[in-house]
Amino acid sequence: MSTSRKNVSRTKAFPSANSVATRPFVYSTGRARNGVRDLLCDRVKLARLVQEYGTPLYVYSATNIRQRVGLFAEAFKGIPTTLCYSVKANSNLSILRLLNEMGTGFDIVSGGELERVRQVARPALRRVVFSGVGKTAGEIDAVLAANILLFNVESAAELDLLEQRARHMRRVAPVAVRVNPDVFAETHPYISTGLREHKFGVDMASASGLYRRAARSKSLDPVGISVHIGSQIRTAEPFGQALRRVLELVQELRCGQGIDVQYIDAGGGVGISYQLDEPGASDPRSAVLAYAAAVRGALTGFAGQLLLEPGRFVVAQAGALIAQVLYRKQNGSKTFLVTDAAMNDLIRPALYQAHHSILPLRQSGGDQTSVVDVVGPVCETGDFFARDRELPDLRAGDCLALLDAGAYGMSLSSNYNSRPRAAEVLVEGAGHRLIRRRETIRDLLATEKSLL
Repeated sequence: MSTSRKNVSRTKAFPSANSVATRPFVYSTGRARNGVRDLLCDRVKLARLVQEYGTPLYVYSATNIRQRVGLFAEAFKGIPTTLCYSVKANSNLSILRLLNEMGTGFDIVSGGELERVRQVARPALRRVVFSGVGKTAGEIDAVLAANILLFNVESAAELDLLEQRARHMRRVAPVAVRVNPDVFAETHPYISTGLREHKFGVDMASASGLYRRAARSKSLDPVGISVHIGSQIRTAEPFGQALRRVLELVQELRCGQGIDVQYIDAGGGVGISYQLDEPGASDPRSAVLAYAAAVRGALTGFAGQLLLEPGRFVVAQAGALIAQVLYRKQNGSKTFLVTDAAMNDLIRPALYQAHHSILPLRQSGGDQTSVVDVVGPVCETGDFFARDRELPDLRAGDCLALLDAGAYGMSLSSNYNSRPRAAEVLVEGAGHRLIRRRETIRDLLATEKSLL
């Protein structure tokens, strides 16, 4: 029933990592013209992109994305592994197409994300895992019809619904139960998912019963087990701790119930450094190797297929949001840089109090600095990118780059205050292309029916 799904590793399609895949946004080297250096993405001046596409503008480095995928290929070489990129991190079709060309699979959490993968390449549907706590009947039907790799089931009620829909459609659904190992991961509470009080997964004690129910069903095929303990985790040990508990359950299922677990989905969560000057910030390779060592060590003896779901680590540092300063404003002792980008473009600072390093698009060796708040024009006090940040003395018309915005930037953007969303550009080497045009007010109004 499930043998056709074995050996789906796409590792050989990944490029090798020829560098440490550090941030792609750097200042030009060599002799500076008039003492000014330009901020580049790969070999393209960001100021040039601003002239062509305007601001706010998301810019991504295809080179950096390729290198990050290569780091995982290097670290997990020699064991059957499928990297299923987490689409929610950045779902632009051109980025998904780039990843598909490297042979990755995809981790989806909605019917909309399924359709994005379908638009990129129908064969990629066979490398899709479907996660999420609130799958609807319509989404389940669409995903069953797509013949994906694995359903990551998160509750007994969901397992019942999946069985009903599979029986109705005369399909057999490949199932993994997402277990909650109750492992603490030191990260922001909004993106921690591995404790018993979280909404995700089922507790380890209940999982065996769900597997027994799935094994009795003619419409379900329990072939995997899934775990995801959170996002932006900067140490490797929590991953190893969680997977050691998962392997114990795998052995229990195989020996006690005769259930052949072919897949362990280790989830994602490998963190990045958002601070330019943080120790180890320029060495992402070490982070992946430490993660791989923890995973490999925890799964010693497992002979099946390993699934990984990185998202942030692959695309975050490949992207930046470019904004223009509209006003420099003094309010008492406070100085504000008001930009044309806002929390609707990048909500992470408002939502998580997240730090994003900020660089001017042009740097002069004699730049004076001052302490400022970098804010947007949205009518919320929470509409800020940085508070009390020391930056060069930028003025109206100057542009700046908010770094490490490739993940959960555009994908979390909105039209709050009826603001059109930004354009997106993909850079590779000395070339660049528009991969999403800037929205217009007409786009925003197109789905609304006038009552006049």
